Amino acid sequence: MAGFEDPWVLVFLLAVPLLFYFYKKIIEKKKKDAIKFSNIGFIKSALGDKKKCRRDEILFYLALLVLVLMIIGFANPHIPLNQTKEGVNVVLVLDVSGSMQATDYKPNRLEAMKKAAEILIKDLKEKDHVGIVIFESGATTAAYLSPYKDKVIEKLRSITLREGRTAIGDGLAMGIDMATSIPNKKKVIILLSDGVNNAGVINPAEAVAFAKSNNIQVHTVGMGSEEKVVQGYDWFGNPQYAEFDAETLKAIAKETGGKYFESVDENTLEKIYKNLGKEIKREKEETNIKEWFFLAALLVFLIYLYLQYGGKRIIK
Repeated sequence: MAGFEDPWVLVFLLAVPLLFYFYKKIIEKKKKDAIKFSNIGFIKSALGDKKKCRRDEILFYLALLVLVLMIIGFANPHIPLNQTKEGVNVVLVLDVSGSMQATDYKPNRLEAMKKAAEILIKDLKEKDHVGIVIFESGATTAAYLSPYKDKVIEKLRSITLREGRTAIGDGLAMGIDMATSIPNKKKVIILLSDGVNNAGVINPAEAVAFAKSNNIQVHTVGMGSEEKVVQGYDWFGNPQYAEFDAETLKAIAKETGGKYFESVDENTLEKIYKNLGKEIKREKEETNIKEWFFLAALLVFLIYLYLQYGGKRIIK
């Protein structure tokens, strides 16, 4: 939204109608004084010809315009532009718990997730920062928030599978800490999980409250399959199926103003991450344009000088 950093300076614009008023009064007074005297030469010098009066009037308006432009410039006007000066802090919070070894995604869930996340990182803007938090029974940092996307991708590729359970709340809380580590930037978290929150010291509801208090938008990606997926076998040889809690992920996204996406295979997962870049809304930059008004004032002043002192006057 357009505005002024120093709007109080605009008070001086009140002088403009006053100057215009006094200018008109002076012209009227010169005409009246001329009529009072019978001296023809004085009348001619006071009233002048029409061309000279027109020239003087144009010069006055140009001087007035210079004053207006200078006052507006000193008020520091700014307008919103489409680019973002500070970029966006994007934090990927990724599930690396034991269920990510499932092979319903090729070659497995973990590698499919890493490949899809790389697509998103490469799609980020130059001034965006990106970092990675991974979680299983607890949470840890895999890549610190950085503008160097290639370095973050290297860290992403080196992520390995863990054997722990799923601590979604811990992962999200650590992601929030990372997102706020560089201030004065919009903050977005992308959380991916394929399981049910069953570990950690912070529950998802507490993490959501933390995100809302920091004005952080969280997009969530649910990673699962249409069919049951065998995660392993118990001591008796009975299959253990991977559990999936879409409702928790939907609630996290809804409460923080984000969106929920559900993936059923590696192809849909890649499509989701390709589209996630579009969901990262960049706020318009408030850019100071006082130089525009100072430049306009200079150009008008040069026109004034040319008309006043130019060798070949356009208006005589």
